[in-house]
Amino acid sequence: MYYIVTGAAGFIGSNIVKALNDRGIVDIIAVDNMKKADKFRNLVDCELADYLDKEEFLDLVEAGQFDGAVEAIFHEGACSDTMETDGRYMMANNFRYTSALLDFCLDQEVAYLYASSASVYGGGRIFSEAREHEGPLNVYGYSKFLFDQVVRRRLRDAGSQVVGFRYFNVYGPREQHKGRMASVAFHHFNQYQAEGKVKLFEGCDGYGNGEQSRDFVYVDDVVKVNLYFLDHPEKSGIFNLGTGRAQPFNDVAVATVNACRALEGKPALNLADMVSLGLVEYVPFPEALKGKYQSFTQADVSRLRAAGYQDEFATVAEGVSRYVERLAKA
Repeated sequence: MYYIVTGAAGFIGSNIVKALNDRGIVDIIAVDNMKKADKFRNLVDCELADYLDKEEFLDLVEAGQFDGAVEAIFHEGACSDTMETDGRYMMANNFRYTSALLDFCLDQEVAYLYASSASVYGGGRIFSEAREHEGPLNVYGYSKFLFDQVVRRRLRDAGSQVVGFRYFNVYGPREQHKGRMASVAFHHFNQYQAEGKVKLFEGCDGYGNGEQSRDFVYVDDVVKVNLYFLDHPEKSGIFNLGTGRAQPFNDVAVATVNACRALEGKPALNLADMVSLGLVEYVPFPEALKGKYQSFTQADVSRLRAAGYQDEFATVAEGVSRYVERLAKA
């Protein structure tokens, strides 16, 4: 029996593949689109049974080639560019493809664990898994939102596990291929290495410079939650996957700079000192993001806790420190 991971060469997908390997699971079929060929690097230290292009995989699924052969599908594949303006592509890739895999899993009674997104909440201030709090600001968020509505309707009659994870701001190893969509921590590390400083947006939406706040969640914690649900196939539903803490972008900057300084044998500094020394710089807020930007997110994790997941989540200081150590060794 195979474990299928879509988006397997991507950020979260490759971390899930590695975690399955760490459990001794190697019967894994990696599914992805290798148009960005450098993504292969995320799988070099992983063991796989096979690799399939995402279109070839769906054709084989619909032809019945995987009937009776799949243990679980981790569906992490998606277009995650929140600035993408081709709505037809976004809906075909993120909604229709995801729906086809849901049909297969329900028909075959196979566990289906899929990536949703905190973007479904849009500019709201309440981040709990209820329809009245949802209002995406872009077509990416809408594609995730619409599929979640399908899941809500079909869960009533589902004979197997279906779990959607509304990822908040995930950061950590194996995201280097994402370019502009990589995490703030990744960009800060590279900015500091190249220029000796990090850059943040000036204030917007009533927030001061760098004070826009997000729920930043380390990828190792995201993987642990995925595997928790794999181990509990009786648990289904849509769950926020964040820390439950909102931290300002300034915290990410401070954690990154201090982690880099620690590697250089230099003492830690506070934000005010970093700004005065030019180690943190604020740049104008981009016009293209106005009206499409979440200035605040904070996961309500009460449903996740009620489902039995009790492990603690890394803080920004803890997670970024670990991440910088990994980046420095790359």
